[in-house]
Amino acid sequence: MRADVRQVADGTHLVHGTHTNWVILTEGDAATLIDTGYPGDRALLLASLATLGVRPGAVTAVLLTHAHTDHLGSAEHLRSAHGTPVLAHEAEVPHARRDFLHQVTVGRVLRDVWRPGVLPWALRALRSGGTAHVPVRDPGPLPPAGPLDLPGRPVPVPTPGHTAGHCAFHLPGVGAVVSGDALVTAHPTARTSGPRLLPGMFDHDRAAAVTSLDVLAELDADLLLPGHGPAHRGPVRAAALGARERAQ
Repeated sequence: MRADVRQVADGTHLVHGTHTNWVILTEGDAATLIDTGYPGDRALLLASLATLGVRPGAVTAVLLTHAHTDHLGSAEHLRSAHGTPVLAHEAEVPHARRDFLHQVTVGRVLRDVWRPGVLPWALRALRSGGTAHVPVRDPGPLPPAGPLDLPGRPVPVPTPGHTAGHCAFHLPGVGAVVSGDALVTAHPTARTSGPRLLPGMFDHDRAAAVTSLDVLAELDADLLLPGHGPAHRGPVRAAALGARERAQ
């Protein structure tokens, strides 16, 4: 299986899975993995690592932007099979364990199924394991301050709203931001493309999601690596503030 792996900066790779992206930060033979796609993306995930010459056991950590099923799909597999630490913001740790689930419900999707793009997206999400129960058995909290001592030296940036513990990652060394679902550039259920929030049905706290755009706007970066959609080149500040204006 061939993975869509795109090098976007030195040691920085954006991978497009089934409607969801993950990021691989490489340093020699080791790597940091940010998010893991749907459960059904596991073969693609492993293929993306192989494309870069990274053994699954050489992944030093899995960092979760948040614990929705389309982002943590193979996190527990890597933890249990290879001992890979899985880290998330402290507020997201119980979400990753599935002590609770802050995710759009099937009923909510059905109420919007008439909207353009929703039905095809929902069917593909189901086929990819979007409703699978894939808790991480022993997730750990991110340290309170970065940069993390991992390949790529990512700096955690709390951006709550999409979920209570959503966290973006700033990569100062390459001038990039891994934004997860705090700021995306496309989604099958969205009518327009370009930097924006996801449609409101996906956010746990919409007001907080809008406020978190101000946090992203303060980061010094000109490359946006979103959880959904293509990479966006240009000042992240402008992308975030433009998304805020569109949301209001």
